[in-house]
Amino acid sequence: MKVEKKRTTSSDIEIKEVYTTHSNMNELPGEFPFTRGIQKDMYRGKPWTMRQYAGFSTAEESNKRYHYLLRQGTTGLSVAFDLPTQIGYDSDHELSEGEVGKVGVAIDSLKDIEVLFDGIALKEITTSMTINATAPILLAMYIALAKKQGANLLELSGTIQNDILKEYVARGTYIYPPGPSMRLITDVFEYCSKEVPKWNTISISGYHIREAGSTAVQELAFTLSNGKAYLKAALGKGLDINVFAKRISFFFNCHNNFFEEIAKFRAARRMWANITKQMGATDPSAQKLRFHTQTGGSTLTAQQPTNNIVRVSNQALAAVLGGTQSLHTNGFDEAISLPSEAAAKIALRTQQIIAFETGVTDTVDPLAGSYFIEALTNEIENAAQLYINKIDSMGGAVKAIELGFMQQEIATSAYQYQREIENGDRILVGVNNFLQKEEVQNISYKVNDLIRIIQTEKLNELKQTRDNNKVSIALRQLKTAANGTENIMPYILKAVEVYATVGEIADTLREVFGEYMG
Repeated sequence: MKVEKKRTTSSDIEIKEVYTTHSNMNELPGEFPFTRGIQKDMYRGKPWTMRQYAGFSTAEESNKRYHYLLRQGTTGLSVAFDLPTQIGYDSDHELSEGEVGKVGVAIDSLKDIEVLFDGIALKEITTSMTINATAPILLAMYIALAKKQGANLLELSGTIQNDILKEYVARGTYIYPPGPSMRLITDVFEYCSKEVPKWNTISISGYHIREAGSTAVQELAFTLSNGKAYLKAALGKGLDINVFAKRISFFFNCHNNFFEEIAKFRAARRMWANITKQMGATDPSAQKLRFHTQTGGSTLTAQQPTNNIVRVSNQALAAVLGGTQSLHTNGFDEAISLPSEAAAKIALRTQQIIAFETGVTDTVDPLAGSYFIEALTNEIENAAQLYINKIDSMGGAVKAIELGFMQQEIATSAYQYQREIENGDRILVGVNNFLQKEEVQNISYKVNDLIRIIQTEKLNELKQTRDNNKVSIALRQLKTAANGTENIMPYILKAVEVYATVGEIADTLREVFGEYMG
């Protein structure tokens, strides 16, 4: 008699042949612990925000893509920044060579932000900015432009990623040591709660943890552990959890295991509601986990790239059935190059078809009550909680990161995943099965290496035309504030408004905080 091979999720949770019971009968959408969604009507009220991630080359080129996406019906912008901008170097810095405009748009000063959003009214759209170590600087530039446009800052809305802990774990675009980095983050919390109260001051990211090779359970556990660390840091600063927790959001990945991803999102809401409640949140709005989803970049294949359209569609549908608040769908050609306009349009149309043609938005949490979904939600929660308990016993996320615990767990999972592909235990269509003779793929979009020269020329012109005395004064005041205990954000904003550059501001803080060497 043939013994059937054990079936498991990506997190090694065993999947039974059939499920017959579940225990979550009494939970309702919009009510604690929000397993079934954070609003009572969810997408019956309005669809999720269709927020396509874009940014490359110069501000001028990215601005053209934003206008294109807006014409195609995208309902929110999402900005990708190049590596020098992410780690606080201007385009003319020697370490920027070869990287300017490559993985995102090059931003050196407020001048670039003015061009990036030319013709776009910031008061009428929400913008997400994927930036961390230099998040306070880029947020200050966005605020400065909104002020110039005459926007009411009390109504300005959007999200800044501002999640430095996952940089130490999975991504590496940190600048300062953990202590000063956490100070910058909580300064943003405090500043925005007063000046820009509708701004989401952090998007705690599991996305990059998953891209680094974690399982779904690890993504959930490590992300929520980082979230607990941010809550503790803000509470330690004397901030009110019922105020600042309302502006915390999350950023999750969505991979190929359809039901596991849906259950992960449902478990995440329930777990965060209990975490915030245990830490003192009494306002339901401060207990709700709101999240953006991006389909899995690491699941895209260069082989038979049009297969990625199907992968992205399934991942997007899982995110919607899991109750996401906003969604980015990857272009099918992104394993080869930056997405072409055609690929970006297909990615957006994928969301629009799900929203307006499938009927999945007609009722809230349509998979609730599924024996399998409810059981899997519970199992993912239990498995993630074991990780969180272990991290708590180490002293919390910062300590676990310093000890290398999260990094090692992710590395082990990534190695196991790759072994499964190489052994044929995990099938990837077009990669290790269902192969075909490959046609040569045309590179859809390549950033011109002359971008650095263009940006350097703009920087030189800026420094000749701005009031350099005002810049010097603003940077001195920023340094004094960084050496003290004042909130740093107002001083960063002053520096930005007199056209100090990203590199000049980051270097001023480097002088005070030092650099983290890992």
